[in-house]
Amino acid sequence: MNSRRNGTAVASATVLALTLAACGGGSGDGDAAADGPVTWMAMLHTPTTPEKDGVIEKALEEHTGTEFDVQWVPDASKEEKMNAALASGELADIVSLTQSDSTTVRTALTSGMFWDVEDYLADFPNLSQIDPVTLDSARIDGELYGVPFQKIKARYGVVVRQDWLDNLGLEVPHTIEDLTKVAHAFAHDDPDGNGKDDTTGFYDREESFKVGFRSLTGYFGAGSQFEVTDDGQVVPTFTTDAYKDAMEWYRGVYEDGGVNQEFVTVQKQNQQDGIAQGKGGIVVTGLFEAKNYLALAESADPETPMEWALVNDITYEDVPRRILTDTGGGMGGWLAIPKSEVESEEELTKVLGFIDKLMDEEAFGLMTNGVEGTHYEVDGEGVVTVTDQTAWEQEVQPYASSRPSEKVVTYKSTTPYVDEGNELMAENEEYVITNPAQSLTSETYDSRWSTIEQQVTDSYNQYITGAIEMADFEATIESLRGQGLDQIIEEFTAAYAEVNG
Repeated sequence: MNSRRNGTAVASATVLALTLAACGGGSGDGDAAADGPVTWMAMLHTPTTPEKDGVIEKALEEHTGTEFDVQWVPDASKEEKMNAALASGELADIVSLTQSDSTTVRTALTSGMFWDVEDYLADFPNLSQIDPVTLDSARIDGELYGVPFQKIKARYGVVVRQDWLDNLGLEVPHTIEDLTKVAHAFAHDDPDGNGKDDTTGFYDREESFKVGFRSLTGYFGAGSQFEVTDDGQVVPTFTTDAYKDAMEWYRGVYEDGGVNQEFVTVQKQNQQDGIAQGKGGIVVTGLFEAKNYLALAESADPETPMEWALVNDITYEDVPRRILTDTGGGMGGWLAIPKSEVESEEELTKVLGFIDKLMDEEAFGLMTNGVEGTHYEVDGEGVVTVTDQTAWEQEVQPYASSRPSEKVVTYKSTTPYVDEGNELMAENEEYVITNPAQSLTSETYDSRWSTIEQQVTDSYNQYITGAIEMADFEATIESLRGQGLDQIIEEFTAAYAEVNG
C-alpha cells in the first residue's frame, strides 16, 4: 500500500455518497456494451491523444473482435475529472480507476455502483490466471469491484557500484552484515581512487522512511507498512521490534559515514544526480534504475567506469529471504465496470471478454511495441528496437499505461541491465510481502493517517541523524496512540477478522 487513502479525499467521498443517493447514478445508456462499441475511460500519460480509429485501435479491434471507443482522461487532471464523473454517474462501460489510495474511489467502488467481478473471472482464459496475491490486494473488505491492473509485485533491490567493489577487492554483498562492510569501505577506503574523501555508501533521499529504508526493513522481518501479529492484530510495522532493529542498524551505518549525512534534504532528482556523479555507491531502489544511473553518468562522461551489481537476495541473520512490495501487491488500480452502463450479465460477459483478450500476447505487443515494421523491429536474438520514436510516442505509448497486465511478456532489451533487472524482479515474486491492511477499510485511517505518518517520519529522521534516541521515537508512537493510531489498529483488526474469520 503506497500511502493509500491519505485522508485528503474524505470530503469528496461524502459529497459523492450524497450525490449518488440523490441521482441514483448512471446515464441510463445501459445497452451500449451489448449493441454498440465498448466505451472506456482510460488514463492518458502522454501530451497527445492517439488518433481515433488509428492503427493501434484498429488492430486491437480486429484482435479482440470488439469495437471500442476510448475516452482519454489526462493523468494531470485525473483526480478532478474522475471524481466529477463518479459523482455525476456519467461513466463508460470500463472505468480505469488507477488511484487505488483514493478514499473517493474506494467509496465509489463499495457504493454498489460497480459489478463485483470475482465470480466471473474463472470463465476467461487470462482473467482466471490473475495472480492470487494481486487479487487479494485488489479486494476491498473481501469484494472485488473490478479487474485489477496487474503489475510486478516487487521491483526493489539493492544496486551497488561493481567497479568500486572491484577496486577495493570486495565481493557483491548478499547479507546485511556484508552490506554494512561495503558501506563502510565505500565511505572510508576511496573506492573511486581519486585520493579524496568524497564518497559514501548508501546515497539516500528525503523519502527514506517511505521508500529506501522501508524496503530495507523487510530484510529484518518487518512487514509492508502493516502486518498481522501472532494474536491477530493489524499493526503498523513501525511499532514492531524488527522495524526498530532496522532503525538501530541504519543509524549505526549513518554514524559511521556510510549514509549521505544530508539525506533528509535530498530530493529525488538530486539523489539521481549525486549517484551519477559518483557520490555514493549503494542505492535501495527499483532494479530497473541501474540503466538510468549509467545513462546519466555517460551523458556527463562517456568514458565513465560506472558498473552496477544488481542484488535482490539480501538476508539478515535467520530471517527467511523476503522483499516488500512497492506496487501495492502488484495492484495498479481497477478496470471497474459500472452497473449503470453495463446492466446485464450478458453485457458484463462481453466487456470482461474484451478485457481478457487485451491480455493476449498479441494485444499486449500492440499496446507495448506497436506494429512490427511500422513502430519497431525484432532482431535474431529477439531484441525489440523502436524504429520510429515519434510514431511510437504518438500512436502506441498512450496505450501502454492501459495494459490490463504488465506481466504478459518480457521483451529482450538492447541494455543488459534491463534484462538482468527484469529477471531479478521476476525472481522477487516468490518472496514478496504484501500489506494486509491494503484491502481493508478504516475510517480513522482515512482521516488521520497522513498526520500520524508525518509525525513518525519526522521522528525517524531525527533518530537516524542522532537528534533523538530510540526511547524518544517510541514516545512519539505512544503519543500517537490517543490521536487515532490505536483506533486504526482496532478498526483494521476488526475488518481483518471479519474477512478472514
